[in-house]
Amino acid sequence: MTSQSGEEDDESRSPDGDRLARGRARLAEITGRSGAEVMAALGEVAPDFARYIFEFGYGDIYSRPGLDLRTRMLATVAGLVALGHARRELEVHIGSALNVGASREEVVEVIMQMALYAGFPAALDALLVAKEVFAARDAAPAPEDAGRSDGT
Repeated sequence: MTSQSGEEDDESRSPDGDRLARGRARLAEITGRSGAEVMAALGEVAPDFARYIFEFGYGDIYSRPGLDLRTRMLATVAGLVALGHARRELEVHIGSALNVGASREEVVEVIMQMALYAGFPAALDALLVAKEVFAARDAAPAPEDAGRSDGT
């Protein structure tokens, strides 16, 4: 589409397009995935909601200065533990915390700390999610081995 000034309207030239691109890049940096599955999963029911996740969540909030990604992800894990009803997101964000440099011990300590504020049931559930995330990582092939099919 062409604007009144004769320039091409382009998603990447608009402020929202910048937020979307920045959000997609930040999500990929944190999770190691593009987020295309989120867009596809919500595409039929709420495509705008998926865009909001990218633009606001990752393009604005996760891209702010002031905290490094490791600290942001540990804070996110704490918040999700406190909610007590976000298992899917907790699983993703525990993995993301590990992706950006948090140790397993730090993740466990953050979850245990939340027992004081979110209660023991929420912390227990979160520790079991962390155990599953850790086990899945231990079972996954190393990145350099992922493409091998000869068993070496």
